Amino acid sequence: MNALISTALSGVVMMFAGLLIGNKQRIKFVAIVVLLICFAANLAELSTIQAGERTLYGMITVSHFSILFNAIALGATLIFFLLSGSAFEKVGEHVSDYFALIFFILAGITLASTFSSLLMLFLAIEIISIPQYILAGADKKTPKSSEASLKYFLMGAFSTGILLMGITLIYGATGTFNIGELALGAGKVNTLALCGIILMAFALSFKVSAAPFHFWTPDVYDGSPTVFTSFMATVVKAGGFIAFIRIFHSAFVGERLTADWQMLLAIITAATLIIGNFTAVFQQSVKRMLAYSSIAQAGFMLLAVISMNTYATQGIILYAAAYSVATIGIFAVMIKLKDFTFDGFNGLARTQPVLAITTTIFVCSLAGIPLTAGFFAKYFVLAAAIQQGNLLWLVITAVICAAISAYYYFRVIIAMYFKQGEVETEEITGGFKLMLIITAAIVILLGIFPGLLLQFV
Repeated sequence: MNALISTALSGVVMMFAGLLIGNKQRIKFVAIVVLLICFAANLAELSTIQAGERTLYGMITVSHFSILFNAIALGATLIFFLLSGSAFEKVGEHVSDYFALIFFILAGITLASTFSSLLMLFLAIEIISIPQYILAGADKKTPKSSEASLKYFLMGAFSTGILLMGITLIYGATGTFNIGELALGAGKVNTLALCGIILMAFALSFKVSAAPFHFWTPDVYDGSPTVFTSFMATVVKAGGFIAFIRIFHSAFVGERLTADWQMLLAIITAATLIIGNFTAVFQQSVKRMLAYSSIAQAGFMLLAVISMNTYATQGIILYAAAYSVATIGIFAVMIKLKDFTFDGFNGLARTQPVLAITTTIFVCSLAGIPLTAGFFAKYFVLAAAIQQGNLLWLVITAVICAAISAYYYFRVIIAMYFKQGEVETEEITGGFKLMLIITAAIVILLGIFPGLLLQFV
Protein backbone atom coordinates (compact mmCIF):
# COMPACT_ATOMS: atom_id res chain seq x y z
CA MET A 1 0.00 0.00 0.00
CA ASN A 2 2.87 2.37 0.80
CA ALA A 3 4.36 1.79 -2.64
CA LEU A 4 1.03 2.42 -4.36
CA ILE A 5 0.36 5.68 -2.51
CA SER A 6 3.92 6.98 -2.79
CA THR A 7 4.26 6.30 -6.52
CA ALA A 8 0.87 7.86 -7.28
CA LEU A 9 1.73 10.97 -5.26
CA SER A 10 5.15 11.09 -6.91
CA GLY A 11 3.47 11.32 -10.29
CA VAL A 12 1.53 14.38 -9.08
CA VAL A 13 4.71 15.89 -7.61
CA MET A 14 6.54 15.51 -10.93
CA MET A 15 3.69 17.22 -12.79
CA PHE A 16 4.03 20.27 -10.55
CA ALA A 17 7.84 20.09 -10.67
CA GLY A 18 7.64 21.05 -14.34
CA LEU A 19 5.97 24.33 -13.37
CA LEU A 20 8.37 25.19 -10.57
CA ILE A 21 11.73 24.02 -12.00
CA GLY A 22 13.01 25.53 -15.23
CA ASN A 23 16.21 23.47 -15.53
CA LYS A 24 15.35 20.14 -17.14
CA GLN A 25 18.44 18.44 -15.73
CA ARG A 26 17.28 19.27 -12.21
CA ILE A 27 13.95 17.57 -12.91
CA LYS A 28 15.84 14.31 -13.38
CA PHE A 29 17.45 14.61 -9.96
CA VAL A 30 14.10 15.46 -8.36
CA ALA A 31 12.67 12.29 -9.94
CA ILE A 32 15.57 10.22 -8.55
CA VAL A 33 15.08 11.62 -5.02
CA VAL A 34 11.32 11.01 -5.18
CA LEU A 35 11.91 7.46 -6.43
CA LEU A 36 14.26 6.76 -3.52
CA ILE A 37 11.51 7.91 -1.14
CA CYS A 38 9.10 5.48 -2.84
CA PHE A 39 11.66 2.69 -2.45
CA ALA A 40 12.07 3.43 1.27
CA ALA A 41 8.29 3.66 1.78
CA ASN A 42 7.85 0.26 0.14
CA LEU A 43 10.42 -1.41 2.40
CA ALA A 44 9.00 0.33 5.48
CA GLU A 45 5.77 -1.63 5.02
CA LEU A 46 7.56 -4.85 6.00
CA SER A 47 7.19 -3.88 9.64
CA THR A 48 3.39 -3.68 9.34
CA ILE A 49 2.85 -7.18 7.91
CA GLN A 50 1.70 -9.88 10.31
CA ALA A 51 1.54 -13.59 9.40
CA GLY A 52 3.07 -12.99 5.98
CA GLU A 53 0.43 -10.70 4.45
CA ARG A 54 -2.06 -7.90 5.15
CA THR A 55 -5.38 -7.40 3.33
CA LEU A 56 -6.93 -3.95 3.01
CA TYR A 57 -10.68 -3.54 2.40
CA GLY A 58 -10.78 -6.85 0.53
CA MET A 59 -9.19 -5.13 -2.46
CA ILE A 60 -5.42 -5.18 -1.87
CA THR A 61 -3.23 -7.80 -0.19
CA VAL A 62 0.30 -6.76 0.72
CA SER A 63 2.77 -9.61 1.25
CA HIS A 64 6.53 -10.12 1.48
CA PHE A 65 6.46 -11.31 -2.13
CA SER A 66 4.70 -8.17 -3.40
CA ILE A 67 7.05 -5.89 -1.45
CA LEU A 68 10.06 -7.74 -2.90
CA PHE A 69 8.75 -7.44 -6.44
CA ASN A 70 7.93 -3.75 -5.94
CA ALA A 71 11.48 -3.24 -4.67
CA ILE A 72 12.84 -4.85 -7.86
CA ALA A 73 10.58 -2.72 -10.07
CA LEU A 74 11.55 0.48 -8.25
CA GLY A 75 15.24 -0.49 -8.20
CA ALA A 76 15.25 -1.22 -11.93
CA THR A 77 13.53 2.12 -12.54
CA LEU A 78 16.22 3.85 -10.47
CA ILE A 79 18.91 2.31 -12.72
CA PHE A 80 16.84 3.42 -15.72
CA PHE A 81 16.69 7.03 -14.43
CA LEU A 82 20.42 7.13 -13.66
CA LEU A 83 21.46 5.69 -17.04
CA SER A 84 18.87 7.16 -19.39
CA GLY A 85 17.09 9.97 -17.53
CA SER A 86 19.07 12.63 -19.39
CA ALA A 87 17.77 11.31 -22.73
CA PHE A 88 14.22 12.45 -21.88
CA GLU A 89 15.17 15.94 -23.07
CA LYS A 90 15.81 14.66 -26.60
CA VAL A 91 12.26 13.36 -26.90
CA GLY A 92 10.45 16.61 -26.24
CA GLU A 93 10.02 19.60 -23.97
CA HIS A 94 7.68 18.03 -21.42
CA VAL A 95 10.37 16.26 -19.39
CA SER A 96 8.57 16.45 -16.05
CA ASP A 97 5.42 15.00 -17.64
CA TYR A 98 7.40 12.01 -18.94
CA PHE A 99 8.69 11.31 -15.44
CA ALA A 100 5.16 11.74 -14.05
CA LEU A 101 3.78 9.19 -16.51
CA ILE A 102 6.46 6.69 -15.50
CA PHE A 103 5.53 7.13 -11.84
CA PHE A 104 1.88 6.51 -12.71
CA ILE A 105 2.92 3.32 -14.52
CA LEU A 106 4.81 2.27 -11.39
CA ALA A 107 1.62 2.88 -9.38
CA GLY A 108 -0.17 0.47 -11.71
CA ILE A 109 2.62 -2.09 -11.34
CA THR A 110 2.47 -1.94 -7.53
CA LEU A 111 -1.31 -2.44 -7.76
CA ALA A 112 -0.77 -5.41 -10.10
CA SER A 113 1.41 -7.08 -7.47
CA THR A 114 -1.08 -6.58 -4.61
CA PHE A 115 -4.63 -6.83 -6.02
CA SER A 116 -7.07 -9.25 -4.39
CA SER A 117 -10.07 -8.28 -6.50
CA LEU A 118 -10.61 -8.68 -10.24
CA LEU A 119 -11.69 -5.03 -10.34
CA MET A 120 -8.30 -3.99 -8.95
CA LEU A 121 -6.62 -6.16 -11.60
CA PHE A 122 -8.50 -4.30 -14.33
CA LEU A 123 -7.57 -0.93 -12.84
CA ALA A 124 -3.91 -2.00 -12.53
CA ILE A 125 -3.70 -3.06 -16.17
CA GLU A 126 -5.29 0.19 -17.35
CA ILE A 127 -3.10 2.39 -15.13
CA ILE A 128 -0.07 0.62 -16.59
CA SER A 129 -1.28 0.81 -20.19
CA ILE A 130 -2.70 4.31 -20.71
CA PRO A 131 0.52 6.25 -19.88
CA GLN A 132 2.38 3.92 -22.25
CA TYR A 133 0.16 4.98 -25.16
CA ILE A 134 1.21 8.58 -24.47
CA LEU A 135 4.91 7.79 -24.05
CA ALA A 136 4.96 5.76 -27.27
CA GLY A 137 3.82 8.83 -29.23
CA ALA A 138 5.86 11.39 -27.29
CA ASP A 139 8.31 12.11 -30.13
CA LYS A 140 6.20 14.43 -32.27
CA LYS A 141 9.04 14.91 -34.77
CA THR A 142 8.93 11.27 -35.86
CA PRO A 143 5.88 9.85 -37.70
CA LYS A 144 6.87 6.33 -36.54
CA SER A 145 6.29 7.41 -32.95
CA SER A 146 2.72 8.55 -33.66
CA GLU A 147 2.12 5.33 -35.60
CA ALA A 148 3.42 3.26 -32.69
CA SER A 149 1.15 5.10 -30.27
CA LEU A 150 -1.94 4.60 -32.44
CA LYS A 151 -1.22 0.90 -32.98
CA TYR A 152 -0.61 0.35 -29.30
CA PHE A 153 -3.78 2.22 -28.33
CA LEU A 154 -6.04 0.35 -30.76
CA MET A 155 -4.65 -3.08 -29.94
CA GLY A 156 -4.57 -2.29 -26.23
CA ALA A 157 -8.20 -1.19 -26.24
CA PHE A 158 -9.15 -4.42 -27.98
CA SER A 159 -7.32 -6.54 -25.39
CA THR A 160 -8.93 -4.53 -22.58
CA GLY A 161 -12.34 -5.52 -23.94
CA ILE A 162 -11.29 -9.19 -23.89
CA LEU A 163 -10.04 -8.83 -20.29
CA LEU A 164 -13.32 -7.24 -19.20
CA MET A 165 -15.32 -9.96 -20.90
CA GLY A 166 -13.27 -12.60 -19.08
CA ILE A 167 -13.82 -10.88 -15.72
CA THR A 168 -17.55 -10.62 -16.48
CA LEU A 169 -17.85 -14.35 -17.21
CA ILE A 170 -15.97 -15.29 -14.05
CA TYR A 171 -18.20 -12.99 -12.00
CA GLY A 172 -21.26 -14.53 -13.62
CA ALA A 173 -20.05 -18.01 -12.70
CA THR A 174 -19.02 -17.23 -9.10
CA GLY A 175 -20.89 -14.10 -8.00
CA THR A 176 -17.76 -12.43 -6.60
CA PHE A 177 -14.77 -10.40 -7.73
CA ASN A 178 -12.60 -11.42 -4.76
CA ILE A 179 -9.92 -13.86 -5.96
CA GLY A 180 -9.86 -15.60 -2.58
CA GLU A 181 -13.55 -16.45 -2.78
CA LEU A 182 -13.84 -17.69 -6.36
CA ALA A 183 -13.51 -21.39 -5.39
CA LEU A 184 -13.22 -22.39 -9.04
CA GLY A 185 -11.25 -25.54 -8.25
CA ALA A 186 -13.96 -27.11 -6.11
CA GLY A 187 -16.00 -29.80 -7.83
CA LYS A 188 -16.78 -29.86 -11.53
CA VAL A 189 -15.15 -27.23 -13.73
CA ASN A 190 -17.64 -24.46 -14.52
CA THR A 191 -17.77 -23.97 -18.31
CA LEU A 192 -18.64 -20.28 -17.99
CA ALA A 193 -15.72 -19.69 -15.63
CA LEU A 194 -13.37 -21.65 -17.90
CA CYS A 195 -14.33 -19.41 -20.84
CA GLY A 196 -13.58 -16.41 -18.63
CA ILE A 197 -10.18 -17.81 -17.68
CA ILE A 198 -9.32 -18.38 -21.34
CA LEU A 199 -10.25 -14.80 -22.25
CA MET A 200 -8.19 -13.44 -19.33
CA ALA A 201 -5.24 -15.59 -20.43
CA PHE A 202 -5.50 -14.13 -23.94
CA ALA A 203 -5.74 -10.55 -22.66
CA LEU A 204 -2.78 -10.89 -20.29
CA SER A 205 -0.80 -12.64 -23.03
CA PHE A 206 -1.26 -9.52 -25.12
CA LYS A 207 0.01 -7.32 -22.29
CA VAL A 208 3.22 -9.38 -21.95
CA SER A 209 3.60 -9.74 -25.77
CA ALA A 210 3.19 -13.52 -25.87
CA ALA A 211 2.48 -15.17 -29.23
CA PRO A 212 0.16 -15.11 -31.10
CA PHE A 213 -0.75 -11.78 -29.46
CA HIS A 214 2.67 -10.26 -30.07
CA PHE A 215 2.17 -8.53 -33.43
CA TRP A 216 2.07 -5.05 -31.92
CA THR A 217 5.40 -5.44 -30.12
CA PRO A 218 8.04 -4.96 -32.89
CA ASP A 219 6.34 -1.92 -34.43
CA VAL A 220 5.58 -0.27 -31.09
CA TYR A 221 9.03 -0.88 -29.62
CA ASP A 222 10.75 0.21 -32.85
CA GLY A 223 8.62 3.32 -33.33
CA SER A 224 8.59 4.54 -29.73
CA PRO A 225 11.41 6.78 -28.46
CA THR A 226 14.26 4.44 -27.56
CA VAL A 227 14.48 5.70 -23.99
CA PHE A 228 10.84 4.75 -23.35
CA THR A 229 11.16 1.44 -25.19
CA SER A 230 13.79 0.54 -22.58
CA PHE A 231 11.26 0.97 -19.77
CA MET A 232 8.31 -0.59 -21.62
CA ALA A 233 10.28 -3.73 -22.50
CA THR A 234 11.54 -4.32 -18.96
CA VAL A 235 9.79 -3.03 -15.85
CA VAL A 236 6.38 -2.86 -17.52
CA LYS A 237 6.67 -6.40 -18.90
CA ALA A 238 7.71 -7.69 -15.48
CA GLY A 239 4.65 -5.98 -14.00
CA GLY A 240 2.42 -7.79 -16.49
CA PHE A 241 3.90 -11.12 -15.47
CA ILE A 242 3.44 -10.50 -11.77
CA ALA A 243 -0.26 -9.89 -12.43
CA PHE A 244 -0.34 -13.06 -14.55
CA ILE A 245 1.16 -15.16 -11.75
CA ARG A 246 -0.93 -13.59 -9.00
CA ILE A 247 -4.29 -14.31 -10.64
CA PHE A 248 -3.47 -17.76 -12.01
CA HIS A 249 -1.62 -19.04 -8.93
CA SER A 250 -4.07 -17.59 -6.40
CA ALA A 251 -7.50 -17.87 -8.01
CA PHE A 252 -7.44 -20.45 -10.80
CA VAL A 253 -6.29 -23.45 -8.77
CA GLY A 254 -7.68 -26.97 -8.59
CA GLU A 255 -6.43 -30.21 -10.12
CA ARG A 256 -8.80 -30.33 -13.10
CA LEU A 257 -9.02 -26.57 -13.61
CA THR A 258 -5.24 -26.09 -13.47
CA ALA A 259 -4.69 -28.85 -16.05
CA ASP A 260 -7.04 -27.06 -18.46
CA TRP A 261 -5.36 -23.65 -18.43
CA GLN A 262 -1.84 -25.09 -18.12
CA MET A 263 -2.15 -26.84 -21.47
CA LEU A 264 -3.41 -23.64 -23.09
CA LEU A 265 -0.54 -21.60 -21.65
CA ALA A 266 1.96 -24.34 -22.57
CA ILE A 267 0.95 -23.99 -26.23
CA ILE A 268 1.18 -20.19 -26.01
CA THR A 269 4.61 -20.52 -24.36
CA ALA A 270 5.95 -22.81 -27.08
CA ALA A 271 4.65 -20.50 -29.82
CA THR A 272 6.17 -17.48 -28.06
CA LEU A 273 9.59 -19.12 -27.74
CA ILE A 274 9.68 -20.33 -31.34
CA ILE A 275 8.31 -17.19 -33.02
CA GLY A 276 10.33 -14.78 -30.89
CA ASN A 277 13.68 -16.53 -31.37
CA PHE A 278 13.38 -17.51 -35.01
CA THR A 279 12.15 -14.05 -36.07
CA ALA A 280 14.91 -12.27 -34.12
CA VAL A 281 17.52 -14.17 -36.16
CA PHE A 282 16.57 -12.28 -39.34
CA GLN A 283 16.55 -8.73 -37.95
CA GLN A 284 19.12 -6.17 -39.13
CA SER A 285 18.30 -3.55 -36.50
CA VAL A 286 19.49 -4.19 -32.94
CA LYS A 287 16.48 -2.31 -31.58
CA ARG A 288 14.05 -4.45 -33.55
CA MET A 289 16.03 -7.58 -32.64
CA LEU A 290 15.61 -6.69 -28.98
CA ALA A 291 11.87 -6.28 -29.57
CA TYR A 292 11.63 -9.87 -30.86
CA SER A 293 14.05 -10.93 -28.14
CA SER A 294 11.63 -9.54 -25.55
CA ILE A 295 8.96 -11.81 -27.02
CA ALA A 296 11.30 -14.78 -26.63
CA GLN A 297 12.12 -13.77 -23.05
CA ALA A 298 8.36 -13.61 -22.36
CA GLY A 299 8.25 -17.28 -23.34
CA PHE A 300 10.73 -18.16 -20.61
CA MET A 301 8.85 -16.12 -18.02
CA LEU A 302 5.63 -17.91 -19.00
CA LEU A 303 7.27 -21.12 -17.76
CA ALA A 304 7.01 -19.66 -14.27
CA VAL A 305 3.31 -18.93 -14.79
CA ILE A 306 2.60 -22.53 -15.85
CA SER A 307 4.60 -24.06 -12.99
CA MET A 308 3.01 -23.80 -9.56
CA ASN A 309 5.93 -24.44 -7.21
CA THR A 310 8.69 -22.70 -5.27
CA TYR A 311 11.06 -22.69 -8.26
CA ALA A 312 8.47 -20.72 -10.23
CA THR A 313 8.19 -18.05 -7.54
CA GLN A 314 11.96 -17.74 -7.25
CA GLY A 315 12.36 -17.86 -11.01
CA ILE A 316 9.99 -14.99 -11.80
CA ILE A 317 11.65 -12.76 -9.19
CA LEU A 318 15.16 -13.49 -10.44
CA TYR A 319 14.09 -13.27 -14.10
CA ALA A 320 12.40 -9.91 -13.55
CA ALA A 321 15.58 -8.53 -11.99
CA ALA A 322 18.06 -10.09 -14.43
CA TYR A 323 16.12 -9.30 -17.59
CA SER A 324 15.24 -5.74 -16.54
CA VAL A 325 18.75 -4.73 -15.49
CA ALA A 326 20.48 -6.23 -18.55
CA THR A 327 17.99 -4.82 -21.06
CA ILE A 328 18.00 -1.35 -19.49
CA GLY A 329 21.80 -1.46 -19.75
CA ILE A 330 21.94 -2.38 -23.42
CA PHE A 331 19.29 0.20 -24.31
CA ALA A 332 21.28 2.86 -22.44
CA VAL A 333 24.24 2.08 -24.70
CA MET A 334 22.03 2.17 -27.80
CA ILE A 335 20.75 5.63 -26.88
CA LYS A 336 24.32 6.90 -27.14
CA LEU A 337 24.71 5.50 -30.68
CA LYS A 338 23.37 7.15 -33.83
CA ASP A 339 22.96 3.93 -35.81
CA PHE A 340 20.82 1.13 -34.35
CA THR A 341 21.76 -1.48 -36.96
CA PHE A 342 24.32 -4.20 -36.25
CA ASP A 343 26.76 -2.25 -38.43
CA GLY A 344 26.35 0.68 -36.06
CA PHE A 345 28.17 -1.39 -33.40
CA ASN A 346 31.15 -2.15 -35.68
CA GLY A 347 34.42 -1.29 -33.95
CA LEU A 348 32.82 -0.10 -30.70
CA ALA A 349 35.42 -2.04 -28.65
CA ARG A 350 38.20 0.05 -30.19
CA THR A 351 36.62 3.48 -29.68
CA GLN A 352 34.59 2.89 -26.48
CA PRO A 353 35.97 -0.18 -24.66
CA VAL A 354 33.88 0.40 -21.51
CA LEU A 355 30.65 0.46 -23.51
CA ALA A 356 31.72 -2.64 -25.41
CA ILE A 357 32.59 -4.78 -22.38
CA THR A 358 29.46 -3.79 -20.44
CA THR A 359 27.30 -4.46 -23.51
CA THR A 360 28.95 -7.88 -23.77
CA ILE A 361 27.96 -8.65 -20.17
CA PHE A 362 24.38 -7.52 -20.79
CA VAL A 363 24.09 -9.56 -23.98
CA CYS A 364 25.56 -12.65 -22.31
CA SER A 365 23.01 -12.32 -19.52
CA LEU A 366 20.14 -12.15 -22.01
CA ALA A 367 21.53 -15.25 -23.72
CA GLY A 368 21.77 -17.10 -20.39
CA ILE A 369 25.54 -17.52 -20.28
CA PRO A 370 26.95 -18.79 -16.92
CA LEU A 371 28.27 -16.25 -14.40
CA THR A 372 25.55 -13.79 -15.41
CA ALA A 373 22.14 -13.29 -13.80
CA GLY A 374 20.36 -14.53 -16.91
CA PHE A 375 21.84 -18.02 -16.49
CA PHE A 376 20.26 -18.67 -13.10
CA ALA A 377 17.06 -16.92 -14.18
CA LYS A 378 16.65 -19.42 -17.01
CA TYR A 379 17.75 -22.28 -14.75
CA PHE A 380 15.04 -21.59 -12.17
CA VAL A 381 12.16 -21.28 -14.66
CA LEU A 382 13.29 -24.45 -16.47
CA ALA A 383 13.65 -26.28 -13.12
CA ALA A 384 10.14 -25.12 -12.23
CA ALA A 385 8.74 -26.60 -15.45
CA ILE A 386 10.58 -29.89 -14.88
CA GLN A 387 9.32 -30.13 -11.29
CA GLN A 388 5.76 -29.40 -12.45
CA GLY A 389 5.81 -32.55 -14.59
CA ASN A 390 4.35 -33.34 -18.04
CA LEU A 391 6.21 -30.36 -19.50
CA LEU A 392 9.44 -32.02 -20.65
CA TRP A 393 8.61 -31.31 -24.30
CA LEU A 394 8.28 -27.62 -23.46
CA VAL A 395 11.58 -27.61 -21.54
CA ILE A 396 13.37 -29.17 -24.53
CA THR A 397 11.80 -26.53 -26.80
CA ALA A 398 12.97 -23.78 -24.46
CA VAL A 399 16.55 -25.11 -24.33
CA ILE A 400 16.75 -25.31 -28.14
CA CYS A 401 15.39 -21.77 -28.42
CA ALA A 402 17.93 -20.56 -25.86
CA ALA A 403 20.70 -22.00 -28.04
CA ILE A 404 19.26 -20.20 -31.09
CA SER A 405 19.15 -16.92 -29.17
CA ALA A 406 22.93 -17.07 -28.67
CA TYR A 407 23.32 -16.52 -32.45
CA TYR A 408 21.57 -13.16 -32.67
CA TYR A 409 22.87 -11.92 -29.31
CA PHE A 410 26.45 -12.78 -30.22
CA ARG A 411 26.11 -10.88 -33.50
CA VAL A 412 26.37 -7.72 -31.36
CA ILE A 413 29.61 -8.96 -29.76
CA ILE A 414 31.07 -9.94 -33.13
CA ALA A 415 30.27 -6.48 -34.53
CA MET A 416 31.93 -4.72 -31.58
CA TYR A 417 35.13 -6.78 -31.43
CA PHE A 418 35.73 -8.38 -34.82
CA LYS A 419 34.49 -5.86 -37.38
CA GLN A 420 36.00 -2.57 -38.44
CA GLY A 421 34.02 0.63 -38.48
CA GLU A 422 33.73 4.18 -37.23
CA VAL A 423 31.11 4.30 -34.50
CA GLU A 424 29.21 7.57 -34.21
CA THR A 425 28.34 8.26 -30.59
CA GLU A 426 27.02 11.17 -28.59
CA GLU A 427 29.03 12.66 -25.75
CA ILE A 428 29.72 9.98 -23.14
CA THR A 429 30.51 11.19 -19.64
CA GLY A 430 32.55 9.49 -16.96
CA GLY A 431 29.46 9.28 -14.76
CA PHE A 432 27.59 7.36 -17.45
CA LYS A 433 30.46 4.88 -17.80
CA LEU A 434 30.62 4.42 -14.03
CA MET A 435 26.87 3.70 -13.88
CA LEU A 436 27.21 1.20 -16.72
CA ILE A 437 30.00 -0.60 -14.83
CA ILE A 438 27.84 -0.71 -11.67
CA THR A 439 24.90 -2.10 -13.67
CA ALA A 440 27.12 -4.77 -15.24
CA ALA A 441 28.49 -5.61 -11.79
CA ILE A 442 24.93 -6.20 -10.54
CA VAL A 443 24.34 -8.61 -13.44
CA ILE A 444 27.51 -10.56 -12.58
CA LEU A 445 26.84 -10.46 -8.83
CA LEU A 446 23.37 -11.98 -9.27
CA GLY A 447 24.89 -14.51 -11.66
CA ILE A 448 27.36 -15.71 -9.02
CA PHE A 449 25.25 -15.21 -5.89
CA PRO A 450 21.56 -15.41 -6.83
CA GLY A 451 20.82 -16.14 -3.18
CA LEU A 452 21.42 -12.46 -2.42
CA LEU A 453 18.01 -11.84 -3.96
CA LEU A 454 16.26 -15.17 -3.54
CA GLN A 455 16.76 -15.24 0.24
CA PHE A 456 13.96 -12.65 0.48
CA VAL A 457 11.41 -14.71 -1.47
